Amino acid sequence: MNETTQRLNVHLAAAQPSATYRMIDRVAERRASGAPVISLNAGEPDFDTPTHVRQAAIDAINDGHTRYTQVAGLRALREAIAAKFRVENGIDTRWQDTLVCSGGKQVIYNALAATLNAGDEVIVPAPYWVSYPEMVQLCGAKAVVVACSESSGFKLTPQALADAVTPRTRWLILNSPSNPTGAVYTAEELQALAEVLLCQPHVLVLSDDIYEHLIFDGAHFATMAQAEPRMRERTLTMNGVSKAYAMTGWRIGFATGPAWLLQAMEKLQGQQTSGACSISQHAALAALTGPQDFVECTRAVFERRRDAVATRLNRIRGLRCAKPAGAFYAFASCEGLIGRRSAAGRLLTSDEDVALAMLDEKGVAVMPGSAFGLGPYLRIAYAMDEASLDKACTAIQEFADSTS
Repeated sequence: MNETTQRLNVHLAAAQPSATYRMIDRVAERRASGAPVISLNAGEPDFDTPTHVRQAAIDAINDGHTRYTQVAGLRALREAIAAKFRVENGIDTRWQDTLVCSGGKQVIYNALAATLNAGDEVIVPAPYWVSYPEMVQLCGAKAVVVACSESSGFKLTPQALADAVTPRTRWLILNSPSNPTGAVYTAEELQALAEVLLCQPHVLVLSDDIYEHLIFDGAHFATMAQAEPRMRERTLTMNGVSKAYAMTGWRIGFATGPAWLLQAMEKLQGQQTSGACSISQHAALAALTGPQDFVECTRAVFERRRDAVATRLNRIRGLRCAKPAGAFYAFASCEGLIGRRSAAGRLLTSDEDVALAMLDEKGVAVMPGSAFGLGPYLRIAYAMDEASLDKACTAIQEFADSTS
């Protein structure tokens, strides 16, 4: 441990920087040097925020809504959030049972920081969003990573859950639709997991539903507190406006759950950020209560892109891609490229090697699946226009075809 590290909080010193942002930095460096890059690693919609939402923010500024709000959020927004949970998710929620945070990430971190102590464990199914285990680490607890193979649809099975639970287990984190795989849990699958948890009353569930509206093939979305109402008093249901309404930069996430947990999270937030941006809250209110056609239109676009990208990837030598059921990511196996050499002579020993070689030699940026806890895969975000996606898939094919 060097002198600089010794000055840091021990949990922060042991945590890793976001793998996603490391790749974004590498892309930025390449672009700064004048080299072209097609970036397929961005976890955000490529659409503009709806006009009426942007106008609501402008009106909020002009009307003087620029001061602090209540720590838990504007009452009008919390009422809209409660209505959303009741209507869309079948969760009987009052506005008092909601909390607004500065993005979905803060919801998750607040929940973990408010409840975890040294020695506690959090079950994190892999592949996972890169921040889950690091957040657990930052809170001084241990992430228990449970590998979920492609044969299980990249989803946690009841037996795997039962095997992972210990007396120290504090949380199970579920993300559906999933980043990075696009996997979606059915109501029946959630009920089966709940049967295990009902016998483990010390385990809480954090349901990350941020991609709720990006679900394909006519499937119906389900969340734990809806699928098994008996789990509601132990479930924090998290959502936000970032993905559904193309509002990633507005930083508004929200949740509902048991009162004791929300109160603890609000207490923490009061000493941390004092609440979310007032302007963003007014914009989020307009998003939730205004016209919803944007949501369905963009979902249909993503489904069309999903079909095109999965078809192209499955035609590339060395790659294999199960069609994702939701979100805007394809999780493609690159096992067929491991052990080969790129056109530049780079030996591809891992999915990270494949991703870096693809960026350096073809100017296409993807994320290695190992960053999400499972390799050798590549996470390919199809949140860009069809012409750019077609160009990117062609470059990926050229890269794979040139390996030997």
